[in-house]
Amino acid sequence: MSEGKKSLKLNLTDILVTIVIALVFGLVFRLMGPVYDLLQPLGLHLDALLYGIWFIAAPFAALLIRKPGVAFIAETAAALAEMLFAGSGGVVNLYYGLVQGLLSEAIFAAWRYKKFSLGIASLSAFAALVGSVIIDAYYSYLPMLAGWNLTLYLVFRVLGAILLSGLLPFVLVKGLEKTGVTQSIRPVSKEDYDVLK
Repeated sequence: MSEGKKSLKLNLTDILVTIVIALVFGLVFRLMGPVYDLLQPLGLHLDALLYGIWFIAAPFAALLIRKPGVAFIAETAAALAEMLFAGSGGVVNLYYGLVQGLLSEAIFAAWRYKKFSLGIASLSAFAALVGSVIIDAYYSYLPMLAGWNLTLYLVFRVLGAILLSGLLPFVLVKGLEKTGVTQSIRPVSKEDYDVLK
């Protein structure tokens, strides 16, 4: 029992890897900002399909490291990194990162950090999306949209979240497991290999 608890404690390597993940995704967030802005004038909320990329740091870190706190730390630190890389949202990005990271972390916590499936990653992305919508309702134009327009926006945002922050990090981490890179972070179990079949 104490061995199981011990393995869930963050060590220095876990924290450093989480921060590197956050910096990489913070840069990705910053680079995706202009792409998102280019899609906005096209209408039909095509930009909402890309919005899911801003939720990826939390599920990626949680799937990779599999310890409490890394989803929250990664998403929050990635939002901070985007802000420091002069992202268009400024300090508001940090608010998004805090809420999205907290809700994403809550999904992994609900399964006691024992289940890291595609479904859990997708739920984590959806939880982060809920956090983003709550903040958007306060800071943006969402409450002013007509019903059909808001529905289209939310459907595209859900699709983007599931694909870019559920499926994509799951596939990336499984790819890293196949190469053996994750062995230095966490030993890959037989169960991990069975999922790959």
